[in-house]
Order: sequence, then structure tokens, then C-alpha cells
Amino acid sequence: MALITLSAVIHREGNLYVADCPELGTVSQGATIEEAIRNLKEATQLYLEEQAKPVAVTPAILTTFSIDAANAEAA
Repeated sequence: MALITLSAVIHREGNLYVADCPELGTVSQGATIEEAIRNLKEATQLYLEEQAKPVAVTPAILTTFSIDAANAEAA
């Protein structure tokens, strides 16, 4: 078994946490962060098992940025 490291971006939507793997585009959700990640792992594993050929994984780049919220509201 070859381990690969992937990213999980998590955000809240209503009462659920949504987990997204930006490298492969898989998405899942759960009532807790841990459940969302567990479900994302399962969805990603199933996705990879269904691929006819190996999938090239390009690491995601995560960064932050700032905006002036006061100016954004006036626009």
C-alpha cells in the first residue's frame, strides 16, 4: 500500500462540517470535524479505487489574504 498525503479544507454549512480535498475534488460532510474528515477519507479512497489508472496528485497551496471589509460593503 502506497500512502499519499492529501489536504482537507473544512468549513461549516449550517449544522454540518464540509470537508473538501482540493487535490482530487472529493467532498464529504459530517456532524463533527472528525466525522467530516473520516467521511472524506472514505470518499477519496473509493474515488481512487474506481480510477482506471494512477492519479497524479499535485499538492494544494493554502494561503490567506486580507481585504478591507468596510470598502467591500460600500461597493
